[in-house]
Amino acid sequence: MKKPGILGTLLVLAICAALAGCSSQSAKNAKAGGPPPAVPVGVATVQQSNFPVYLTGLGSVEAFNTVSLKTRIDGQIMRVNFAEGQDVKEGELLIQIDARPYQVALQQAEANLKKDQAQLDNAKAQYERNRVLYEQGVIAKQDLDTLQASFGTYEGTIAADKAAIESAKLNITYCNILSPINGRVGLRQVDPGNYVTAAGNTPMLVITQLHPIAVVFTLPQDQIQSVAQHMKQGSLEVEAYSRDDQTKLATGKLLTIDNQIDATTGTARLKGVFDNADSTLWPNQFVNVHLLLQTLNNAISTPAAALQRGPEGTFVYAVDANNTVLMRPVQVALTQGATVVIASGLQAGDKVVTDGQEKLQAGSKVVPQAPALQKPGSSGNIGSQT
Repeated sequence: MKKPGILGTLLVLAICAALAGCSSQSAKNAKAGGPPPAVPVGVATVQQSNFPVYLTGLGSVEAFNTVSLKTRIDGQIMRVNFAEGQDVKEGELLIQIDARPYQVALQQAEANLKKDQAQLDNAKAQYERNRVLYEQGVIAKQDLDTLQASFGTYEGTIAADKAAIESAKLNITYCNILSPINGRVGLRQVDPGNYVTAAGNTPMLVITQLHPIAVVFTLPQDQIQSVAQHMKQGSLEVEAYSRDDQTKLATGKLLTIDNQIDATTGTARLKGVFDNADSTLWPNQFVNVHLLLQTLNNAISTPAAALQRGPEGTFVYAVDANNTVLMRPVQVALTQGATVVIASGLQAGDKVVTDGQEKLQAGSKVVPQAPALQKPGSSGNIGSQT
């Protein structure tokens, strides 16, 4: 009757022994210090390619030429020969003002000229007749001199008549409003039948030249010398991007740098010129400007997220063929947006850690993964070169 009790006791002792053995083995494994698990990290490959160096600034589009057409004479508008938003050519007739009052003034000036010319011819004839009489002693010298002096009076009057004729012809010319440039007509301010005056301040229409068109943008004053030096080597390319800096609108050339720096902002203004053949740029449009300063040939580049800074300077975690990380000191040539150009320390094809560096140390094992997607940024300004 005591056998079941003995068997139960033996079973309990066996279980305790097994548990003690497991605990002992775990303690031994802990004391042995097994290898830590591999760390999953984002890895990118170092690239070697031609690297464009851009300077970026904010700018606005300006018409290459803007003309506000106003009348130089008073009169009633007879015809308007354009449609709003129409492209016009230089010399094209746009508005006609009633020229009849000025044609009458021209006829009157021409009539005055004929009258005064006839008076001058008569005075000369009288002078010739009286000169003969003077030589015969019939009249005094004073009377002859008076007749001769009248020539100047009539000649002056004739000169004034000719000037009046030219003025009337000029006014008739002003009755035809011609386009002074190639451009686009805006919204008109007058209609046929309106009476306009030269003293009015409101333009009849505004013409803007869109082909080519200009973009004025700003850069920090510290970058102006670099831009000026590269301009001496040739024209620099300028790209205009949309407000969100994602869509390229047009490509042009840098025209000039302003002759002074804005002391309040520490920036200088620059002007680029664009053909704008497809009319993607409009006056007063806000744009982001990318100025191509130079292109670095066969440059070594890597994501800026790979850079780490320590007591001994800048370094990266490089991943070898065994997925082991090494601390690799590097020299940075420049930083542009989310990319850095490496002067020394890396070669094309090297793999560097771009995400998860806080878990690493030299000799750590890693599990390479695709790097985390970086928010696309615009081409940034030139970083400090070392």
